[in-house]
Amino acid sequence: MVNITSQSVKSPNPVLGLSNSARAGLTGYVGGTSRQVAGSGVTINNLLPGLHATDRAKALDGGVVAAQGITLEEARAQRMATIPAGRYGTSEEFGAMCAFLCSQKAGFIVGQNILLDGGALNATL
Repeated sequence: MVNITSQSVKSPNPVLGLSNSARAGLTGYVGGTSRQVAGSGVTINNLLPGLHATDRAKALDGGVVAAQGITLEEARAQRMATIPAGRYGTSEEFGAMCAFLCSQKAGFIVGQNILLDGGALNATL
């Protein structure tokens, strides 16, 4: 099983209090439950995406445009500058990681929180 949470689990967004709390709860649940079921061959992990080229990212970019009075291209460039990879993630990259975690090749990965954020989150754990 793969749950989709957010990089905000590791670095909460100050304007998303309810979302931060719900995602943290799911993360804690997975941490305990994954270990209970691992002996049965069931794996449960979390994917923590950062910015990906999705409709949600477009909406967030639009909010930056409105708040700062800049163009969409400027907003995207500004946000991509916070990502060491220099770009948003793709749906294909996200899907490939999800598919991998659901495969037999990932059978020894249990209860993990896997960042897919192009290096944006600067954390050691």
